[in-house]
Amino acid sequence: MTESFEFRLLNEFQRDFPLCPAPFAELAARLGVAEKAVLSSLEKLRREGKISRVGAVFAPKRIGASTLAAMAVAPESLGAVAAAVNRFPEVNHNYEREHRYNLWFVVTAASEGRLQATLGAIEKAAGHALMALPLVEEFHIDLGFCMQGEKPKRVAAVQTVRPEAPIGEAERRLVSVLQEGLPLFIRPFALIAERIGASESEVLGRIGRWLEEGAIKRFGVVVRHRELGYTANAMLVHDIPDAQVSELGRALAEEPAVTLCYRRPRRLPDWPYNLFCMIHGRERAEVEEVIAGLRQRHGLNDCAHDVLFSLTRYKQNGARYA
Repeated sequence: MTESFEFRLLNEFQRDFPLCPAPFAELAARLGVAEKAVLSSLEKLRREGKISRVGAVFAPKRIGASTLAAMAVAPESLGAVAAAVNRFPEVNHNYEREHRYNLWFVVTAASEGRLQATLGAIEKAAGHALMALPLVEEFHIDLGFCMQGEKPKRVAAVQTVRPEAPIGEAERRLVSVLQEGLPLFIRPFALIAERIGASESEVLGRIGRWLEEGAIKRFGVVVRHRELGYTANAMLVHDIPDAQVSELGRALAEEPAVTLCYRRPRRLPDWPYNLFCMIHGRERAEVEEVIAGLRQRHGLNDCAHDVLFSLTRYKQNGARYA
């Protein structure tokens, strides 16, 4: 298996994944290789940790409920507290970052009520208060992680995030299977359909509608940045006047170096920031240079800000909404 073949799988099929009965055969046809080569390569990449799964990335709050949360933990207790947080299946990302608030994690649940109950249980288990920072506005829809070449020009939109109506039982069964990732078999959607008591066409149709409606942000290969060499990852946060934050968020989201861009609430007096960007790079100096350029271009040098580089990854897997 050539490196270029694996690279194409990683770089080209993070979105626009074929939604058809035999998707891996379709990928093989596009790549000019055998279907078995595609399946074995994806399995190898998953074993190596370079991808977490092939499948759906759900939009926050469109199916279930979610929030970013942070804790301020004494350094000598950080490992034990992170382990306590990780025991909750609702926690899908958990990182140490450079800040007084040094433990950052994402919590998802089937409903807002379940989410709040989980946050309370996490606080009790960890022995620390948490700061919840739910999504308010989203400026950059995740369309994958371009690893080489010219990045496509993005036109960002301001999307206010509001909870959707609860989904039905049949849809929840589909979510519970999709969040595990697509089975790496010849007819993966037929296997999913069998597990939930539906037809293959019903499963494909529902996934397609969720993509059109934005409930699924993208469907394809989900890469793991650190295993691919992107180890200098920073969360850039700003305190932006409320009247300007939407427009600035949209402008920053169109920057090629910005991989995610969101508005979240301030939590005064401890947390004054309301605009969040993620920037992934291979070297710290490279990311710092990118951040300086962003702040200069967008007139942000007088705005209070902070840069939280990630240090330790305690957990990273797909969100669990069901």
